[in-house]
Amino acid sequence: MPKYYEDKEEGGPCSGVKEDLRTCLMALDCVLKEGKTPRQCLKEGHCKGLQLTFFECKRSMLDNRARFRGRKGY
Repeated sequence: MPKYYEDKEEGGPCSGVKEDLRTCLMALDCVLKEGKTPRQCLKEGHCKGLQLTFFECKRSMLDNRARFRGRKGY
């Protein structure tokens, strides 16, 4: 189960999603076996769901309407 549903780590509102994205990227064969950087693997389309969730969480921090709706991915 993703960490952002469990105990929230300290370090900001999107830290749990960020940690899940980091864990997903570091566990890929793209990084481990092929020796590519995590950024290159993201561009190839790996971990797209977590990347989108992280983006939505960061974007909702800047959105004034998030005060009423709550943060996405939180």
